Amino acid sequence: MSKVVKSLLVCIVILVSLCSCSNIKYRELYGITDEFVEKLQTTYQSYGMLGGMEYTKYTKDKEYKVFPMGRLINVRIERYADDDEYESLRKALESHYSGDRKVNQVYRNQAGTIMIDCRN
Repeated sequence: MSKVVKSLLVCIVILVSLCSCSNIKYRELYGITDEFVEKLQTTYQSYGMLGGMEYTKYTKDKEYKVFPMGRLINVRIERYADDDEYESLRKALESHYSGDRKVNQVYRNQAGTIMIDCRN
């Protein structure tokens, strides 16, 4: 194998690794949000406007708080986070749910947290 081909393969591996970093970073969070999204299809019609707080879940490191409201799922960073960090989280969740017909939209609400919209 030539040096050019080896270098190209190394570059490709590095790029793939960098692209998958958000998957690793948010893996536990995806598991929590996926569970809420799935339950809206199989178990609950809605979590209720106020009753959803009893279903609140945190990642093990307490970095993220996830709680449902009606057919929306709110994701909040539990420490100071700037707009760029929330935007990165929104993009990661949007990418994770792209093509998932159970999720209509992933957006930032006026309070700045992320909403996963599962309304019919």
